[in-house]
Amino acid sequence: MKQIKFYYIIFFFICTVSYADTNKEFEIWRNNFKKIALKNNISEETFNLVMMDTTFLSDVIKYDRYQPEFYEDTKTYISKRTSSKKVLIGKKFYEKNSKLINSVQNKFNVERELLLALMGIETNFGTYVGKMDILSSLATLSFDKRRSEFFTNELLILLRLIEDKQIDHKTLYGSWAGAFGFFQFMPSTMKNYAIDHDGNGYIDLKNYDDAYASASNYLNQIGWKSESPCFYRIDLSDNIPGKYLNISAKKLHDKKKLKYFRKYIKNDDKIDNKYNALKVAIITPDKDIIPDAETLNPAYIVFDNYEIILKWNRSLRFALAVCTLKDKFKNEL
Repeated sequence: MKQIKFYYIIFFFICTVSYADTNKEFEIWRNNFKKIALKNNISEETFNLVMMDTTFLSDVIKYDRYQPEFYEDTKTYISKRTSSKKVLIGKKFYEKNSKLINSVQNKFNVERELLLALMGIETNFGTYVGKMDILSSLATLSFDKRRSEFFTNELLILLRLIEDKQIDHKTLYGSWAGAFGFFQFMPSTMKNYAIDHDGNGYIDLKNYDDAYASASNYLNQIGWKSESPCFYRIDLSDNIPGKYLNISAKKLHDKKKLKYFRKYIKNDDKIDNKYNALKVAIITPDKDIIPDAETLNPAYIVFDNYEIILKWNRSLRFALAVCTLKDKFKNEL
């Protein structure tokens, strides 16, 4: 028993020292980052106001290393996010907000079903927008080495939005990765696509008017094609060359016209011939992640709209879930 207590004390001491060292390193990082922020025309007043209370969040590092997109198989991932309960909640939400959603759909030519699907998967229709301190989250991820450059840039953009009084820093609570609002916009997305739709001089992405218009504007600007297909689930023949199989969301390769791929698709009769001239890619999302996954199953033919959702969130499973939920809403509304 004494030996167990001894090892516990040693473990506790090591963890405490490690935590203290990390906090010290984070302080050094913040002082260096301040110099970068000032060089990027962020005032010292703004920096001191919003950054001096930021802290290193160890949970953020844990979440970054263990995202469901990287360990759940496709069937599990999609079923969790496109359940009948999710559809029912979405229908009720639409009934309460149909005037706004329909007007935004008409203005930006982005289907209401897609907007509902994205909001439903991102924040469960605004009921869970995240409780993390976004400034501390971005600071933690900027301090971390894995994707420091990306998150440093996002943090600088957010400071600029605060500096320009476009966003109130006191409202900045959201996801562990720094995303904000009903549609989980990153700072760069806020800067480029967010809209003050209600005309009150302030962008509030936890306000239905601004959030829905901003999401629609974003999708429209990055090329969403209304009423065009997203994907088809397919059964592949064993003789399909491996080079045509995409297992990563980083960049889909070896795209061909759908007509070319039909010879490798056993159930090609399920895909309308009117799409034959469209360039498509084949994805097999489980192969690179799930141990002992089949090489050719599950498999999907994906179109341009699918790649638009990848720009929103670069995850093969996320894009499949969004398009699946979108189709379910189309059958219900």
